[in-house]
Amino acid sequence: MSLGSLSSRAIIGTFYEVLEVTAADSWVNPLSMLFESNQESETYKWLGMSPVMREWIGGRLAKGLRDNGVTIANKKFEATLEIPVDWMRRDKTGQILIRINEMAKRANNHWAQLLSTLILNGASQLCYDGQYYFDTDHSEGDSGAQSNSISYDVAITTAPTAPEMQSAILTAVQQMYGLLDDQGQPMNEDATDFTVMIPVGFLQSAGAALGTTVLGNTSNLIQAVGSLGGFGVKLAVNPRLTSWTNKFVVFRDDGLISPFIRQEEYGVKVDAIAEGSELEFKEDVHQYGIKAMRNVGYGYWQKACLVTLT
Repeated sequence: MSLGSLSSRAIIGTFYEVLEVTAADSWVNPLSMLFESNQESETYKWLGMSPVMREWIGGRLAKGLRDNGVTIANKKFEATLEIPVDWMRRDKTGQILIRINEMAKRANNHWAQLLSTLILNGASQLCYDGQYYFDTDHSEGDSGAQSNSISYDVAITTAPTAPEMQSAILTAVQQMYGLLDDQGQPMNEDATDFTVMIPVGFLQSAGAALGTTVLGNTSNLIQAVGSLGGFGVKLAVNPRLTSWTNKFVVFRDDGLISPFIRQEEYGVKVDAIAEGSELEFKEDVHQYGIKAMRNVGYGYWQKACLVTLT
């Protein structure tokens, strides 16, 4: 591969091409809403649910909205790759373009990195109702006290069996169907799609719990109940949940509102200090840098249920 084929224009073009191609397949999009931002921070007003229909007696009964909200401040992120000009001249196997491709993939994975931090901190960070995102005492309006953080007893907390995992998942789904909004109405009654997010250590048991038709001498209850109830459950293995040895989380990934918010003032941009630059003259290197202005925050806690195995 000649030096000419590794011009800054070619490298930048390759970066954007890979960035677009690798953006599609991820758990990020189903579990979060993307909002554009044009200022330092944005405030999202979670104003409760619309009133339910009632029998018309004595005229209309107007109800206001609850003034809850969450503010997300944009942050600037960057990554910079430095490449010696001699390496570019000698590269005949495309190794430099591979590094550029990896940088594009890492840029796409940045959303997963940010959201994973939210998930890991969900039991200690506040969401829009003033409670921890994963908590046992959520309450707003007419909902009463509610929990999206439950426990489930197993023999070995770090190595649940497939039947134990299956039952724990269904218990979380059941918990989510029972959650109420601030009007005292079912929050997830029309739910049809759920995602089970696990640390790597639960891969075998969760995979068997979701994918095996028969567990021992018993039919798979998730598949059976799901087919009867009209819902499906997908698996998302998240290697970033390294501190979770006895936990996993179930998300609802359909509906109008998502568990998380993604906010972006501007998307990933790439710049170069390359051919003919002062850096090339003095240091004999090129630099390729990417940056983005974005952040994430908690959406509806009712769309998630943390399960701690005990």
